[in-house]
Amino acid sequence: MAAATFAPPPHHRRCRRHLSHLSPPSSTSLLISKTWFSNRKMAPFSSFWASIEPTKTAHGPLTHCSPSPPSSSSSTSPAEVSTPTAESCVNFGLSLFAKGRVKDALEQFDTALTLDPNTQEAQAALYNKACCHAYREEGKKAADCLRTALREYNLKFATILNDPDLASFRAMPEFKELQEEARLGGEDIGYSFRRDLKLISEVQAPFRGIRKFFYVAFTAAAGISLLFTIPRLLRAFQGGEGAPDLWETSGNAAINLGGIVVLVALFLWDNKKEEEQLAQITRNETLSRLPLRLSTNRIVELVQLRDTARPVILAGNKETVALAMRKAERFRTELVRRGVILVPVVWGEGREPQVERKGFGRSPKAAASLPSIGEEFDKRAQSVVAKSKIKAEIRFRAEVVSPVEWERWIKDQQKSEGITPGEDVYVILRLDGRVRKSGRGMPDWQEIVKEVPPMEAFLSKLER
Repeated sequence: MAAATFAPPPHHRRCRRHLSHLSPPSSTSLLISKTWFSNRKMAPFSSFWASIEPTKTAHGPLTHCSPSPPSSSSSTSPAEVSTPTAESCVNFGLSLFAKGRVKDALEQFDTALTLDPNTQEAQAALYNKACCHAYREEGKKAADCLRTALREYNLKFATILNDPDLASFRAMPEFKELQEEARLGGEDIGYSFRRDLKLISEVQAPFRGIRKFFYVAFTAAAGISLLFTIPRLLRAFQGGEGAPDLWETSGNAAINLGGIVVLVALFLWDNKKEEEQLAQITRNETLSRLPLRLSTNRIVELVQLRDTARPVILAGNKETVALAMRKAERFRTELVRRGVILVPVVWGEGREPQVERKGFGRSPKAAASLPSIGEEFDKRAQSVVAKSKIKAEIRFRAEVVSPVEWERWIKDQQKSEGITPGEDVYVILRLDGRVRKSGRGMPDWQEIVKEVPPMEAFLSKLER
């Protein structure tokens, strides 16, 4: 499965700063790690996401957008009472959402959109309004807000793909429709996501553009030649003195016409392959940010296992998956040597997405309970034996988080390969995150041990 990389916008997580106080960080990956979201929630901007702080700033205290009576004190200075603005409404709406007052937060974001917001403020208001609708399971309204932000305010689709607050929305059919629209591009949603996908496609197939250029050039040349050949062919049919040879002229016309047909067919075939590749890249990006929970309760995205593990996704009914897991135990030592980590996905489990219902982001208490990426496990291990068992379990098995999203990705992958959605399937990934092998039923572990090289082997280094 191709690892797609291009520059992402930072995202808004816990809105703790003012809209104008953050400079854009640099990054080279489309996929935003969960660690990026661990400490803040930033409002999306057109070229960057500025952070928001619903507290006093250099511009004076922020006020909410609800009308308030003027102060009767003569000592009140203009700096102490600020006029409601789109920026302050966004700030106040975010603080309300953090307290669980979603309806009030929506009113503030709606008000912000009526106060002549600039591009950045409008984008922030629309995006956070979509998060509120996603919280309330209003998929259509959330999609409409995001569609407007994508079309008119340059919202990056990568932000929607990676925001945990939109996990419930990504499990809805409205997200699938929005993603397909963004992949195809158009006036209703903009072309930014499609441009990003095409950049990745060009890296994977660098000569496609050159081929299409020659298809067009040769087709034009054959068309011009055919244009001049048609009058000669008519004269040849009429015969008479000075008429060109009929068979020779007919042969030239046939060659030109055949060339045009072949070149147009090749051009259309290349276009079809490009669309299939863009669809695969979209699925790959969706897969790479799906979350996993390791046995130590550490939550990571699949992309964070690149270069260190080969995930094997087992999807099917409970009995089939359980049987495959038991068979894998017989080859556990060899599979661990090859970096295999089992990811069981049972059809029908977790129909309702697990969503935190207390505002943007994970609560501090919940966040504190989760080990951070790269955290040492010495405190968890009471002995060398216990520590080795923990490490082996981390590399051998993981639990899916948000099973609905996992099921949706697997079923999309099944459709692309002509497999009936819902069948028992397995997907083996390479170290670089690309699909190595997939098929119906459950895998033959003995065959996998023979085919997949150990982590220290030279062939494994080539996969990274």
